[in-house]
Amino acid sequence: MKKVFTVIVCLIHISIAFAQQSKVENIDSISNYFKEIKYVTKQGVKLWNRDLYGSILLVNPENRLLYSNEPDIKNTLKLQKDIYVGTLPDSINIANTSMQWNGKTWAMIMLPLSKDRYDRINLLAHELFHTVQISLGFTQYNKESNHLDLKDGRIYLRLELEALKKAILSNTQKEQSKHLTNAFIFRKYRNAIFPESYDTENQLELNEGLAEYTGFMISNRNKEAAKQHFVNSVNTFIKNPTYVRSFAYNTTPIYGNFLRKKDKYWNQKISADNNLTDFFIENLNIKIPTDLKATVVKIFKEYNGEEIIQEEEIREAKIKIRIAEYNSKFIEQPHFEIGFENMNISFDPRNILPIGDKGTVYPNMRVTDNWGVLEVNNGALMFPNWNKISISIPTKITGQLIEGDGWSLQLNKNYTVIRDETSSNYILVKNKNISLL
Repeated sequence: MKKVFTVIVCLIHISIAFAQQSKVENIDSISNYFKEIKYVTKQGVKLWNRDLYGSILLVNPENRLLYSNEPDIKNTLKLQKDIYVGTLPDSINIANTSMQWNGKTWAMIMLPLSKDRYDRINLLAHELFHTVQISLGFTQYNKESNHLDLKDGRIYLRLELEALKKAILSNTQKEQSKHLTNAFIFRKYRNAIFPESYDTENQLELNEGLAEYTGFMISNRNKEAAKQHFVNSVNTFIKNPTYVRSFAYNTTPIYGNFLRKKDKYWNQKISADNNLTDFFIENLNIKIPTDLKATVVKIFKEYNGEEIIQEEEIREAKIKIRIAEYNSKFIEQPHFEIGFENMNISFDPRNILPIGDKGTVYPNMRVTDNWGVLEVNNGALMFPNWNKISISIPTKITGQLIEGDGWSLQLNKNYTVIRDETSSNYILVKNKNISLL
């Protein structure tokens, strides 16, 4: 049977500094946020030739209280002043995402929102784009760009981003053109080293990249604020443990911002069939040299290349040790495998770790399924085809609450955990009066 699942990438709007966030607001503040985003989306309707304003859920992750600008079809939300209030069910993961719930497609955003107006609008508009992107012809599915966790993948992404920062801060058109061209040279060289990256990177840029470009445009930053935003965003991003699911939040908006100076509504000319790298290169009139390797060797030092290579070699040695530990913990030693039936998952994309063809380790995740709710805070291995995960063996069983090293599983009553005598692994089964082993 085909597995049905929903993936929610949480904590994704990484450009917002936590220090800038306010405490959870009162009803009047929430109402003002809705009015603010309604006004700016109406002002920005020409971006996609439609008003992005729609159904919004602002959710407090501490108590699951939610605030909406609209009623739900089942009328579970109660009107207070001019907004609707309720509680998000435990079966729904809290994240910054789009989701189907109670008969509507919602943009869900975690509270508190940023005090910075630009960042606040950027985030809200980003998630609102996700609610309409399918109708605009862009699918929401994308694979991890696992090559961006390998040494060379990271090196040439970082070099690309350093070149983009220099292009952003350039004082002349000639200087800007030079750095922008070099950014694409680093990108094309990365694509040549990892041929599959041409498609996998493009998937994320068409999904999250376009959403973030939309958020940036709707926020309507002035020229100087835009420069500072991009530079701060890149500097913050580079410090993330991994880049595989989040690089497009920087690349697409920056390239898109350069192109909009020539073509204000370039985004309306692309479809899911376009490769954004080729589209940007063509429309920005970038000339790529034929000998990429020789050109990279010639220019990389200008972008802190020697320092970046040294840092990535040190990281690679450390990562090899972690991968060996994860292989032992989740594959070689006895472990607990949980299959998915109707999975809904949320996770932080900034710290995941691919381990070759075995899958990807997610240090933090929350999974809901027919069998219950799994909370992970110390790692779980997601298998490559997303049909199951592996966690460490249970250490404590209290009724339907199962616990292990950094995880807890609240099982529904018709499921049971047993140990397979052949493999010594633990597995999840439908309850048939089986005693725990």
